[in-house]
Amino acid sequence: MPQGTVRPARPADVPEIVALVRELAEYEQSLEHAQMTESQLTALLFGGTAEAPGVAATTPSGVPAAYCHVVEHHSVEHHSDDGRQLGGCAIWFLNVSTWNGTHGLYLEDLFVRPQLRGSGYGRSLLAALARVCVERGYQRFEWWVLDWNESALGFYRKLGAVAMDEWTVQRLTGDALTTLAAEAQA
Repeated sequence: MPQGTVRPARPADVPEIVALVRELAEYEQSLEHAQMTESQLTALLFGGTAEAPGVAATTPSGVPAAYCHVVEHHSVEHHSDDGRQLGGCAIWFLNVSTWNGTHGLYLEDLFVRPQLRGSGYGRSLLAALARVCVERGYQRFEWWVLDWNESALGFYRKLGAVAMDEWTVQRLTGDALTTLAAEAQA
């Protein structure tokens, strides 16, 4: 059975996290849309960089805009000096419930490398995020899942997750976003 350690991401993990995000995009049949760079992810998770100053990272409080937990997989087959590689990651950010008056945790991406699925890494990552919620008093933990991903849906149901079928996701991008933004006063 694989052994791994769940921990918050470190700046040195960024190249491998970007690779994991690309693997997820490929799995979701959307690789052409995965355009995030290492500089952008560094800015999101750890603050602006010289290459990407303030890109989606500068917040009024200075707190990072997003967070990431990784599972460090211990493997003698891996080429790194210490036998470690990232087996998976969970990228998340805070949302808010005005009804509860508390933050919540929104899971943007959860990915475990295919050869390590079934090892408990996905559950361990989700458990670590659930612990963040409980320790900080966040009252909800949410994410989206593609409706065709039956294995993920089954996994989440076993955890006790409930589908929010009465809600419909809305999104503005591209020209629609630009057009609406043009209506705002400077």
